[in-house]
Amino acid sequence: MNPKLSLFIGILCISFSPIFVKLAGVAPIGGAFYRVFIAWLCLLPYCIIKKKIKVNRKQLLVALLAGMVFALDVAVWNISLLKISATVSTLIANLAPVWVGLLSLLILKKGSGRLFWIGTVTAIIGMVVLVGYEHILHLEINAGILLAILASLFYAIYIMITKNIMAHINLFSFMFYSMLGASVFLLLVNGIMGNNIIDYSLNVWLCFIGMGLLCQLTGWLTINYSLRYLESTKVSITLLSQTVFAGLMATFLLAERLDVSEIIGSVIVLAGIAVTFLKPRNKIIA
Repeated sequence: MNPKLSLFIGILCISFSPIFVKLAGVAPIGGAFYRVFIAWLCLLPYCIIKKKIKVNRKQLLVALLAGMVFALDVAVWNISLLKISATVSTLIANLAPVWVGLLSLLILKKGSGRLFWIGTVTAIIGMVVLVGYEHILHLEINAGILLAILASLFYAIYIMITKNIMAHINLFSFMFYSMLGASVFLLLVNGIMGNNIIDYSLNVWLCFIGMGLLCQLTGWLTINYSLRYLESTKVSITLLSQTVFAGLMATFLLAERLDVSEIIGSVIVLAGIAVTFLKPRNKIIA
């Protein structure tokens, strides 16, 4: 599949995630567990039949680590979704491009170019408008926003880990072990917190199945495939466009309404993303 088409399909699939979380309305950590675990169960027979389970020790450890980071991302984001609107939470949680650019510069010593940082600054300005500068000045940012910001950091770390390993491991093998690691980690967290993860209604189970099959299995298989061929900064930036899809779905399916400042802030953020995709002009040497 064309990597860009694969990325688009993945973004469309994961855009349903906040909708399912809102519709389920249950303990967010329990929802995060079933999202990953159901996807892993569906992948298990294929990996056994096709012999995709065999990996070396380093690949196994990195895949398990990536899974735990992803588990933290989904868990923290799910909690945020129950505190603020699906659109705002999705937008903030997808600020991964900022973190990817900073981490690439600080850890990998890899610059992202002038246009990337112009777009990043523009996106940050959009975030200030979206949240409200007066709230930032008075440190009145609520827990939902802070959790979404934390989720965006975990999101960025996952993307960077995935990008570095995908060239050296089979896609299905990586997904198998990363989702296994995430499932075990989330199961332990639910156990420690004493969450009920069994007694749910049929509607909730249907939401979990939707999250597992559509958002997790299909969505992240296609996104991880695109990471084999596309730059991690470009992928992380493009992932922010799921906010548009999530916002439209929330409007029609959840009857959510955005304030004027949230709409303006969202437009500015998306404009910042667009700037990063501009190609720099070649300098003409006389």
